[in-house]
Amino acid sequence: MPSTALPALPCYLNGEYTLLPDAKVSVMDRGFIFGDGIYEVVPVYGRCLFRFEQHMARLERSLAELRIPNPHTRSQWRAIAEQLVADFARGTDEDPEKIEQMVYIQVTRGVAMRDHAMLPGLTPTVFVMTNTMKLPAERLRQDGVNCVTAEDFRWEKAHIKSTSLLGAVLARQISVDAGATETLMFRAGQLSEGASSNVWIVKDGVLLGPPRDNLVLEGIRYGLLEEICKTHGIPFELRSISRQEVLAADEVLLSSATKEVLPVTRIDGQPVGDGHPGPIYAQLYAGYQAAKLQARLRRPA
Repeated sequence: MPSTALPALPCYLNGEYTLLPDAKVSVMDRGFIFGDGIYEVVPVYGRCLFRFEQHMARLERSLAELRIPNPHTRSQWRAIAEQLVADFARGTDEDPEKIEQMVYIQVTRGVAMRDHAMLPGLTPTVFVMTNTMKLPAERLRQDGVNCVTAEDFRWEKAHIKSTSLLGAVLARQISVDAGATETLMFRAGQLSEGASSNVWIVKDGVLLGPPRDNLVLEGIRYGLLEEICKTHGIPFELRSISRQEVLAADEVLLSSATKEVLPVTRIDGQPVGDGHPGPIYAQLYAGYQAAKLQARLRRPA
């Protein structure tokens, strides 16, 4: 059985820096009662908060959708995140410049007696933590991963990065039960996304992704992959993608903060393309690593 003991990692809760085992939230917090909150996961490479401004923009959009007041300015959010990254580095023997970690940010509506209505005047609960980030093993990049498909049974406001993730949990368990890496979801025969990833296909050298709408959580990698495609001269297009197009694609890719960009080589037991990671994936992965390096080089000393 896995250990249930929380590691003594640094975190921030409602204005106080503490450790995970000591962080306590009221049982009447609406994040606990309703999943009434939003979150962000910011990758950190060698103490550099990667694409931080883009993550903050999405956090602001999600808060606005739920009518939760933003408790901090961007500079305050950055200060909290950088403090936790520094605290984490002091607590490890690893070289801070080589640590790959993530900063998890969560904001809920706050504490109140149970009532479905959005009660006004509540003080948002703010929780931030950091931990190491385990990126996919090299063999998965070389061989690609296996995925399964399922109907997208979640709600129609997937563009909000909400803590209400039961639908994603159930979708991800479908792939866990099948021994696969991810569940690719379709709504009315059209590709939406994975349980915890955005999904892309390549056909005739063009990178295709679902449109930016309410049925897909627009990952931060949407903008990043578009930038990489522009640099490498790869055509980039967002539009509705049918299930048939996914199954007939030359390449299929996953993207997320923790996966970065990852090739899919089998779907429902059938090979994607020739069954090996393709050339567009190789260019995108190389471009992703270059973007990480450039961000670190631009980081203030």
